[in-house]
Amino acid sequence: MNEKTKIIIMGSDHNGLNLKNSLKKYLIDKGYSIQDIGVLDEKQVLYPEVAVQLCRELLEKDLDRGILICGTGAGMAIVANKVPGVRAVCIHDAYTAERAKASNDAQIATLGAQVVSLALAKKLVDIWLENEFQGGRSLPKVELIKKLDENKKNN
Repeated sequence: MNEKTKIIIMGSDHNGLNLKNSLKKYLIDKGYSIQDIGVLDEKQVLYPEVAVQLCRELLEKDLDRGILICGTGAGMAIVANKVPGVRAVCIHDAYTAERAKASNDAQIATLGAQVVSLALAKKLVDIWLENEFQGGRSLPKVELIKKLDENKKNN
């Protein structure tokens, strides 16, 4: 784990608040520094706003990893992937958690508080954090994604 990976930015909507807070405590206990962008209470929010804020801060601060949590994780992933420069993967199983970083160099993991337990979320996040981008035959694919992002920025 490099120094940048020790800092994780986290955000959730109201549906993901409890899971976010529990994962935050778990990661702090493991030695990570957490930047929590909210939400801080169960007042209903629009998850796209949270996702965009987290993505912008991740890119502006040149952070390595971010975690977004909503009801299913799907909505957060959809929105995050609309921000040029971001690769987000919704993780619900161990293999996807591993490959999200190892094959796709995903900086953001999204989780669904209504579809994964705290125990599974901890396991998935651990797997995702333990992996690094492997390059190799995945490198041209990630480079193509980066080119698509550049085209999106320039249009």
